[in-house]
Amino acid sequence: MKYLKYFKDYNDSIYDLLDTFDTSLIDKSVELILDCKKNNGKVYVVGNGGSSSIASHVSVDLAKVSNIPSDTFNNTNLITCFANDYGHDNWIKEAIKAYTSQNDILILISSSGTSKNILNAAQYCKDNTISLITLSGFNTDNPLTQLGNVNIHIPSNKYNFIEMAHHIILVSIVDIFAENLI
Repeated sequence: MKYLKYFKDYNDSIYDLLDTFDTSLIDKSVELILDCKKNNGKVYVVGNGGSSSIASHVSVDLAKVSNIPSDTFNNTNLITCFANDYGHDNWIKEAIKAYTSQNDILILISSSGTSKNILNAAQYCKDNTISLITLSGFNTDNPLTQLGNVNIHIPSNKYNFIEMAHHIILVSIVDIFAENLI
């Protein structure tokens, strides 16, 4: 019980962050995903590092629990092939070109909002009118917050807090579909 106070304060901090972002963006995200599903599109969820793990979890749950076709680019063969041929900064953009169609939607996650590979992918989506939901943190004016149809920003400078908030937001969206709340 030595660390119980730390644990409680830690959890409270994450939930306080969840109270600070514009929750109307949940509705907008659900609507974009619903449009994608109605148009027989697929949801692609992509991130780096810890955000990549979140992307994998959410992608599987969208497909299995919510019956929404979904995938991620977290295959080492795909990543190393595209990064080798196009560079790390462009591998996600090139994967989008190779795998997605106009009816698909991308969910791009970058805690900092400054990851070059995520930014290049987001700019490609914007330039090609591919629906895009972004999730970021740190500075409120990070470049990623300017590129999506929906831009969810968590106002924190702590990676784990940002990632946990992103995870909770995305899993709640999954559950909105899973519980037929639409």
